[in-house]
Amino acid sequence: MKNNIDLIKGCKQGAIKAQEQLYKLYSSSLFALCLKYAPNYQEAQDVLHDSFIIIFDKIDQYNYNGSFEGWIKRITINTALQRYKNKGLFSIVVDDNWTEEEVHIDENKVDLKFLLELIQALPNQYRLVFNLYVLDGYSHKEIAAMLEIAEGTSKSNLNRAKKILKTKIEAHHSATKSKLG
Repeated sequence: MKNNIDLIKGCKQGAIKAQEQLYKLYSSSLFALCLKYAPNYQEAQDVLHDSFIIIFDKIDQYNYNGSFEGWIKRITINTALQRYKNKGLFSIVVDDNWTEEEVHIDENKVDLKFLLELIQALPNQYRLVFNLYVLDGYSHKEIAAMLEIAEGTSKSNLNRAKKILKTKIEAHHSATKSKLG
C-alpha cells in the first residue's frame, strides 16, 4: 500500500513516471471493466483512455479514504456510462409494471468463457444493467440514479437479461446433448 500512496502522490504532483507506473498497474483490470460495457474492443480502448485522462485530472480529489482501486473503477464505469448515454447507445427499456420472475443460472454447468460471450451478446440495455448489478455489485437504487431510470426499470431489465441468458444456455445444453447422442 505504501507503494500505491507514493504513486498517487507522484501523480498528484504531475510526475510522468508515476502516471506511467499507475497506468501499468491498473490498465489491465480497468480494460477488462471497459470491455464489459463497450460494444467492441476499440470502444473499450477509447473508454480506458478517457478514464485515465479523468483519473489523472481528478486525482487531487482522492483523499486516501477508501480503496483507490474502487475509486478508479467508479470513474471508469461512470466514463463508460456517460459515453454511451451521450451516444444513445444504451436505450433503456422503461417498464415500471414488471413482475419479478426468479431466474437461476447454474454457473457450475456453464463454461465461463461461453457465459461471458453470452453476456457480451445481450442487448445493450440489458447488458448494462446486468453488468452493473451482477458483476459490479451496484444496487437497483444506485443503477436507477446512474442511468436516470426508475428502480423498477432496472429490475425489469435485469430480469429480462437473466431470462435471455437462461434461454441461450438451455439451447446450448440441448444442442450439446443432441450432438453427443
